[in-house]
Amino acid sequence: MTKFTTNNKKLKDWVNKMAKLCQPSDIVWIDGSDAQKNILEKEAVESGELIRLNKEKHPGSFLHRTAIDDVARTEHLTYICTRRKRDAGPNNNWMAPQTAYKKARTIFRGAMKGRIMYVLPFSMGPVGSRFSKIGVELTDSRYVVLNMLIMTRAGEPVLRQLEKQDHFTKCLHSKAQLDINKRLILHFPEDNTIWSVGSGYGGNVLLGKKCLSLRIASFIARKERWLAEHMLIMGVEEPNGHIEYIAAAFPSACGKTNLAMLVPPEGLKVKGYRIWTVGDDISWMRVDSDGSLWAINPETGFFGVAPGTNSLTNPNMVETIRKNTIFTNVLLKPDKTVWWEGADGETPPAGIDWQGRSWKPGLKDAHGKPVLGAHPNSRFTAPIVNCPSVSFRLEQHHGVPISAIVFGGRRQHLAPLVYESLDWQHGVFVGATMASERTAAQVGELGEVRRDPMAMLPFCGYNMAYYFRHWLDMGKRMAKPPKIFHVNWFRTDKEGKFLWPGFTENLRVLEWILDRCNNKVEAFKTPIGYVPYPEDIDMTGLKLSEGALEKLLEVRKDGWLDELKGIKKFFTQFKKDLPVELWQEYNRLSERLKTNE
Repeated sequence: MTKFTTNNKKLKDWVNKMAKLCQPSDIVWIDGSDAQKNILEKEAVESGELIRLNKEKHPGSFLHRTAIDDVARTEHLTYICTRRKRDAGPNNNWMAPQTAYKKARTIFRGAMKGRIMYVLPFSMGPVGSRFSKIGVELTDSRYVVLNMLIMTRAGEPVLRQLEKQDHFTKCLHSKAQLDINKRLILHFPEDNTIWSVGSGYGGNVLLGKKCLSLRIASFIARKERWLAEHMLIMGVEEPNGHIEYIAAAFPSACGKTNLAMLVPPEGLKVKGYRIWTVGDDISWMRVDSDGSLWAINPETGFFGVAPGTNSLTNPNMVETIRKNTIFTNVLLKPDKTVWWEGADGETPPAGIDWQGRSWKPGLKDAHGKPVLGAHPNSRFTAPIVNCPSVSFRLEQHHGVPISAIVFGGRRQHLAPLVYESLDWQHGVFVGATMASERTAAQVGELGEVRRDPMAMLPFCGYNMAYYFRHWLDMGKRMAKPPKIFHVNWFRTDKEGKFLWPGFTENLRVLEWILDRCNNKVEAFKTPIGYVPYPEDIDMTGLKLSEGALEKLLEVRKDGWLDELKGIKKFFTQFKKDLPVELWQEYNRLSERLKTNE
């Protein structure tokens, strides 16, 4: 067995206890060094866990394939294990801690026989920052270790920090037999513990990501009075050097990563804006001594969806993934480069698909459906330092000040392009009721409205009604709360065509949002909030069809009155736990719509 490299007794005892349960053949401590990383990569290639890609075209990069039934987060096997079911809320699958531990122990018992247990100490956030939290992940997967080395600050510096403190999240993972019938992703918020077994897919096994940074962190944040949110953080710099920061929450397939590293459109380039990417997925926010909200990105990498990523949708991401990237479930071309549907360039004439089978364009399965080269949820894990727009404030312990919080959804006809909430309480209502319509890529009825409050429905580690209360309370603690907005890039015309071009052009909307934060422009008060006057959105260099902007900003009473029914149904599931303030906002909106205020 490898010797312990720490004098933290709590950590040593826990590692021993878990090793006794999982019975690995050896224990290796991850020190974060390049030398150790190179050894792990070499071993992973030799074992077939990774395929080394073309050294000239993808230096330092690899391809990984998961099991066919292990390609996404398994939400139905993801549990919040609190003593009281009510504390997990209707938004989570619940299991009693005793039952969960017992069930998982039977799968973990001897699961690492013949394998190495890697001990990976990691920090979410800059090591030593008051924002940051430390976790230690025990895993039998080199793929997990190599991904975590990209996504987190890991190794020796974290161990040294752990010697000054005794508090860390205990994260246990084993691939076991990769059996979906013996797969569990368990969160024990009251024990600051995560157990994941039977999966090898990123979202289920990179335990610093959704598991710690959102589910466990949201529980801790409520207790410690801060916010752990599923939000991007971006800075918009003006030519005079002044930077304003925005945090934004969108459900999946709504362009969060693209917005986080947006390139200014041609029409606005004359204004000299520059975008800074702080993070594309997670934001931890605290109220500072100045009474305003400050945020960090606890991660150091991107775990992004590959399909659709190209030089038009996200040129900065294309640049980011050129080197030192791990690709998962994409197509392998004969020259050892990778491809996915929606990538730059020509469709390759042949390759090896994400399941390891020979592939060529036009292939159909037994049901006549096209066979994809890359899985629709195929991924890349890339270091944030590769990103051309990466913020220079990434390692600042203090984070960045947030001027605006933006919520968004995918609504064809209801929500206008952008509107501002009336105040913080109303803004919490806007976030709590945000929703998207299902697209063709999602399971379920096309156009069906899915509520996803603050884009946190799958990630809130406790009862969402308590979470709404926490948001309301946070507003009261701020002398200068950020203004809250809602955007919708997806409004369509009668033919179903998008009215707004999106992507780089979204900076025009962000410009209006920041102008509102700085009281530079007036706005039109509608029953749902403040909507821009068309002339206040800079349309230089952008030609929409006649009347399109007016249509984008239209608030239709009948649609919103219908929306109230869906909101009521959603709120009712929280019963008496739902804060009375949200029912007040519901009634006020209903009243404003009826009287057309």
